[in-house]
Formats: sequence, C-alpha cells, structure tokens
Amino acid sequence: DEAVGHMTERVVIPEADAIEVTRRRYTSSPPEEYRPFEPEEDGVPGMVRAGDGYRIHVTGLTHDDKGYPLMTPEAQGKLVLRIVDKIRLNAADIIDFEEDGVEDAEVVVVAYGITSRVALKAIEMAREGGARVGMLRLRTVWPFPEQRIRELATQVRAFVVPEINYGQIVLEVERCAHGATPTLLVPHGGGGVHSPERICQVLKGQLA
Repeated sequence: DEAVGHMTERVVIPEADAIEVTRRRYTSSPPEEYRPFEPEEDGVPGMVRAGDGYRIHVTGLTHDDKGYPLMTPEAQGKLVLRIVDKIRLNAADIIDFEEDGVEDAEVVVVAYGITSRVALKAIEMAREGGARVGMLRLRTVWPFPEQRIRELATQVRAFVVPEINYGQIVLEVERCAHGATPTLLVPHGGGGVHSPERICQVLKGQLA
C-alpha cells in the first residue's frame, strides 16, 4: 500500500458511454411476499428500493430467506454455497489477467499487485540480455486462472513467482502446473519491494 501510495502516474478515465453498466435487478414481488435472500434462477436475489414499502432485516449471521438469523447446518450450507457459487459459476467472466511475451517465453513470471510493477523492470533487464521471458500479471487471484497456468506449464521451462511474503500464490501456481514444470518463489519479507536485480538473477538462473 505504501509503495502504491507513492506512485505518480497518469490516470486515464474512459468516456462515460464506453463504460458498461450493469443495472441492479429489482423485485417484482409485493412486500408481503418478498424474500430478500431468496435467489432467482441465476442465484441472485432481486433487490428493493428504500422507501418503497418493503421492510427487511439484514444480519451478518447466516440467515433464512427473510434475512433473520438462522444458525442450523442446513441454513449455513445453503447460504454459503449460494454465495460461493456466485463466484465459481461465473469464474470465466471474473478471472482477469494480463499477458506479455508469453507466446515464445522460456520462463514466465507470475506476479500481482505492486510486485508486478517491479517484475516488469526485471523482465526488461533479462530481455536486454537476450532472454525469452514472459509475464502473467494477475488482476484477480480468486478465482485463479487455473486453465491458463496449466496451458503455460506445458510450454515453458519454469514459472518464477515473486511475492512480498514467504509463499502464497506460488503454491497455487505450483498446484496448477502439476509437476509439468518447476515453480520458483522469490520471497521478500516486506518493508519495501523486491529489487529488479534479484528477480532478474533468478530468471537468468532458470535460463542458464
């Protein structure tokens, strides 16, 4: 957060008509029949507008279709599964990543957040030396781009995963690579960011 906060970059705001807006779906049920947490066919409940005469209860606990607390295993299973399925069943529309130079890459860097910015410099340094290095920048980490990692694992010599921790996303990359190619962590304890030279050193080690 500190590193991002000290960045100075140009912000490009698209024209309003270029932004896709998804309108909220409002219920057609009368107040006496309305259930605020009863899902429709796509798993999403209809909403109501404040002041339209609907009285609803909202709690942070697991609850019934009316919104009142209900802590039974059946209620929890039903509610939690519905929420998780909103992600899982729409994963193809949610997964978001950027690729650069992966088509002929021998090594692919998988990075996210501020570390992906540092990794770009490391990749540039490696490419200047003739290395074929690609970048897979994760814009979302869940759902994880499992299929794309599996595809790349059959094409490259290694994945390199720099993280400001001692190994989190690297384990997901390793799981999806499923032994098809090595996955190497470049850890960092925090208090700053990686040096591009450190990441570049690991890249060159995999290409030696």
